[in-house]
Amino acid sequence: MWLYDLLFSLDVKAILLFIVFFLLVANFLKNRNAENYPPGPLALPLVGHLFNVQMYSTIWHFLCFMQCPQLTKAYGNVFSIRFGRDKMVFVCGYKMVKEAIVTQAENFVDRPYSPLFERVYNGTSAGLFTSNGETWKKQRRFALSTLRNFGLGKSSMEQSICEECHHLLEEMEKEKGGAFHPARLFNNAVSNIICQLVMGRRFDYSDHNFQILLKYLSGLYEAFPGVMKHLPGPHNKIFSYYKYLEGFISQEIQRLLNHIFWLSSHHSLTTMYLCFISEQHQGESNLGFSEANLALCSLDLFVAGTETTSTTLLWALTFLIKNPDVQGKVLGPHEYFQAEIDRVIGQTRQPTMADRPNMPYTDAVIHEIQRMGNIVPLNGLRMAAKDTTLGGYFIPKGTALMPMLTSVLFDKNEWETPDTFNPRHFLDAEGKFVRREAFLPFSAGKRVCLGEGLARMELFLFFVSLFQKFTFSTLDGVELDTEGVIGTTHVPKPFKVYAKAR
Repeated sequence: MWLYDLLFSLDVKAILLFIVFFLLVANFLKNRNAENYPPGPLALPLVGHLFNVQMYSTIWHFLCFMQCPQLTKAYGNVFSIRFGRDKMVFVCGYKMVKEAIVTQAENFVDRPYSPLFERVYNGTSAGLFTSNGETWKKQRRFALSTLRNFGLGKSSMEQSICEECHHLLEEMEKEKGGAFHPARLFNNAVSNIICQLVMGRRFDYSDHNFQILLKYLSGLYEAFPGVMKHLPGPHNKIFSYYKYLEGFISQEIQRLLNHIFWLSSHHSLTTMYLCFISEQHQGESNLGFSEANLALCSLDLFVAGTETTSTTLLWALTFLIKNPDVQGKVLGPHEYFQAEIDRVIGQTRQPTMADRPNMPYTDAVIHEIQRMGNIVPLNGLRMAAKDTTLGGYFIPKGTALMPMLTSVLFDKNEWETPDTFNPRHFLDAEGKFVRREAFLPFSAGKRVCLGEGLARMELFLFFVSLFQKFTFSTLDGVELDTEGVIGTTHVPKPFKVYAKAR
């Protein structure tokens, strides 16, 4: 009653001031940090740091390339940011990222709830990327086992990739030395590997449905801040893309269900998954083994396995054309780039994974392309499973945490020339290939990229096959841009190349 009397006695201006004051106090109490919480820049009431982001294309661009160096310099390798009401802790530098995702893997293995994905994933149908707990463990274990059984690291998978290399080279030969966009061909080739893995078949590059599939897959990488999903606009097409892709894969599942012979042949991940569903024991249906979740798991494999590998191949062309000294040398200042390929493989034999140990400089070039290309600047968002500490700061249970892979790949404490394309980062004094602990393009720990082995195989075989047969150049007077465009992934700006047959 006293509050009513007080408000009744005030004029409109005073009431508005009172409401604003009340909201600010409520916002402060709700968003105040726990004791010894990671520091960060001063946040505005209600909106946090969203206004800081609006001048950039995405939150990813804002953090990865604009503010991360300044924030780490001011607050250290563990700092906090608030977007509206959502708090997030960012982890930078190799040592601290390793502490979070490897040493404390159990504490930061889960994914936080995201309203952005609730329109696609739900309950036990959460795919491979967003699922948690026993559901995630069972799904991931099954996927890894199936990949091994299907041929990951074996000659069967290698043969499939080599066959796709042949199709890719044929398409490039059809250009007859003219300028063309390589992105389309790379997407076709890499996506076909996932199609063979998931569906047991490949598509012709001219197949209409296949091209729509690739178009919508590319559309999923046009990432945007979660708040924009509430606003009208073309960005909302991303959800219709998801639904189309889910429907496309569901149709493939039904096609396989109608072919008993294919189901019994275990010729793809889908058929093995369907057989497991039919044979599963009572109670395991609660762990996500269903046709609906199969479609989402397959979609996760397409999303993770197509754009990333094809984009790495685009960066390969970009950096090697941009750095003619690297394209012109392999073993020394007087040997051409293809010298190592010609010496080990020749110009007619199909490259194989058995050649890799004998090609240290080529291996180093591929690794440096991955490092500088920085395809996935941010790791997948994590969540603290319990109250813990990181870098001396208190991380409450449920806190969202983002490991910054960019900061690892360009860590000045780990790389001799972090901002320069330098394949010798991966060579010792004798020219032998050396692994670097800070090379984490696939992340690390329990959530390490499921398809790392497949991606490594694809990159080597596609890369060597391309430069075994062609020498690449760009249009006269065109300077390739190495800054790229930031969305969910870091991609080069569109460009054309000439592929001159050797």
